[in-house]
Amino acid sequence: MMTEEERRLGAESILKAEREGKPVVQLSRTFPHMEIEDAYRVQDLWAQARIANGARVAGHKIGLTSRAMQMASKMTEPDYGRILDDALFNDGAQIPAARFIKPRLEVELAFVMGEDLEGPGVRIYDVMRATEFVVPALEIIDYRTEVPRAIVDTIADNAAFAAIVVGGRVIRPMDIDIRWVGATLSKNGIIEESGVSAAIMGHPAAGIAWLVNKLSAVGAKLEKGQIVLAGSFTRPVDIAAGDVITADYGPVGAISVSFT
Repeated sequence: MMTEEERRLGAESILKAEREGKPVVQLSRTFPHMEIEDAYRVQDLWAQARIANGARVAGHKIGLTSRAMQMASKMTEPDYGRILDDALFNDGAQIPAARFIKPRLEVELAFVMGEDLEGPGVRIYDVMRATEFVVPALEIIDYRTEVPRAIVDTIADNAAFAAIVVGGRVIRPMDIDIRWVGATLSKNGIIEESGVSAAIMGHPAAGIAWLVNKLSAVGAKLEKGQIVLAGSFTRPVDIAAGDVITADYGPVGAISVSFT
């Protein structure tokens, strides 16, 4: 385990990488005794510093929702991070690529909470009942540390979250079977990835139920109005300045953004 001072130094390292746009040495190398609990505490301290500088928590993201990614990371469950309001973009946005270090993009669904939801014991149907809207979303992920990364590096780095783009149709959770939302992801007119939302733990709400129960263990909950990224159902695609990205969700609409 790390000391609280080491955790604080870890958070400062991530903040420095953000400010300077350069990855820092993996925290797992600097602190080889770092554990999962330490990593989430570093994430807490990072978030507290960002909030003190004017950011607001707008929701949460869930990562490692596929079995393949969990096995690659030697994990048996997902991980999570915060969505801050200064990282929210809308369909059609022109996003400066220079605000990221090595950005990649994933296709997801975002749940907007219609009421507070707290654990323990939350299940998929509880999530569906508490959700007001589901919208198509893109997650931009980024690495503020060098690679290769251990799972503690990813968690401490806010689960690799960098930004979110929302668009397409706003639907109520029971309007369609959200297990079978399909999408293609195109870069500069060429389809790079495709997937279906059932790839997210069998149901997009499953990861959110997991998140609520994990938050309960640290005295937290999902709040009305918060947005939750449920996890990717495509592999990440590299992006750079000049790229135009379109995610087509068929009857649920599309999202297009460009990077300048």
